[in-house]
Amino acid sequence: MFFDQAKIYVKSGNGGDGMISFRREKFVPYGGPDGGDGGNGGEIIFFVDKHINSLVKYHRNVHHRAGDGTHGGKSRRTGARGETLRLPVPPGTMIRDAETGDLLADLTHPDQEAVILTGGRGGRGNIHYATSRNQAPRLAERGEPGEELWITLELKLIADVGLVGLPNAGKSTLLSVISGATPKIADYPFTTLQPSLGVVQLDDYDTMVVADIPGLIEGAADGIGLGHEFLRHIERTRVLIHLIDGSAKEPLEDWATINQELALYNTTLGISLDERPQLVVFNKMDLLDAIAWEPLVKEEIVKAGYDFISISAMTKQNLREMLYKVKQILDEAPEAIVASDEEIVIRAKEDDDTFTIERVADGWRVYGKKIERIAAMTYFEFEPTANRFSMTLESMGITEALEEAGVEIGDIIHIGDEELEWTE
Repeated sequence: MFFDQAKIYVKSGNGGDGMISFRREKFVPYGGPDGGDGGNGGEIIFFVDKHINSLVKYHRNVHHRAGDGTHGGKSRRTGARGETLRLPVPPGTMIRDAETGDLLADLTHPDQEAVILTGGRGGRGNIHYATSRNQAPRLAERGEPGEELWITLELKLIADVGLVGLPNAGKSTLLSVISGATPKIADYPFTTLQPSLGVVQLDDYDTMVVADIPGLIEGAADGIGLGHEFLRHIERTRVLIHLIDGSAKEPLEDWATINQELALYNTTLGISLDERPQLVVFNKMDLLDAIAWEPLVKEEIVKAGYDFISISAMTKQNLREMLYKVKQILDEAPEAIVASDEEIVIRAKEDDDTFTIERVADGWRVYGKKIERIAAMTYFEFEPTANRFSMTLESMGITEALEEAGVEIGDIIHIGDEELEWTE
């Protein structure tokens, strides 16, 4: 089975905690703070690996986490950075936020990469809080939590040439004889249920990548059958080979049907697929019906302004001539447009002061990216850091908002994963 879509969960690493520590050396009087910073959490990075061609890895493993930073140590030692998680994807992979649909990255070129999630910042040790008035600070920060996100991966094959046509036109057979590809072939419709790629060698130096797009049907552009699943793989091809079944009852109607579906499909680039350079190939010239149809079909297609050639994929008649004609069209065709015209969203950590308050069964819950992050980074077991957090609540207006909402002494205040008791 060809896997060209996947939904996965990714999480960057948590930052390590900063340390509260003081020098304890025999001949050093009044030893000051020496607690080191925590290490930053690992990032989530996706990169293009030209050696893979599907997303099967992400169907087998849905959850992916980067390494956490380690905690700071004594003697100002900074914790180790969490291990970055690098995830390979095939060329042509688009990464989206699963909830909003925003495009986060469009990876098309070899060695291209994108940082999807940054790791949490390591907490600061107490060496950062020493002042002339407080030379022994019992203040430090916990590590910042990493980011987490559900994302969707969508693969759009990148090939020089796309093979299109109705089911049973002979696309798989043609791909198998012009390249080393081995697609499944049978004499019934819809044998091919997944795109196949083949590399065609013309001579010692010239090659081209050909994609066999599974057979389209009328209404494919509207999503009938698996229309959208197949049509989107044509978006990134430069030239189309439109294969016509010479044994069909109405070959010209078949050709017009596919062209109509190509014209109706809206690409992400706003370019109609029927505007791609197209070589119309009349197949099965080893059959009497095809021989009888060939003159009329050729006349109508050439009259419409398309290049035409007749072949037999079974007997290999005219295959070499067809390949050189395709190569000539390919050399004259514009470069492939592989980047999406959608805006790529740079995900920044939200750090504004907005918050909301909600009454819950056992007290109150405060929502807000910034205050939740600060709460996660606070050592509540130490009075100085707890007092500092209380001052943050007051400066952000949360204390006043809770009092206006009716908070009472003894109520539980939930902020992120923390549960705090309201006191005077």
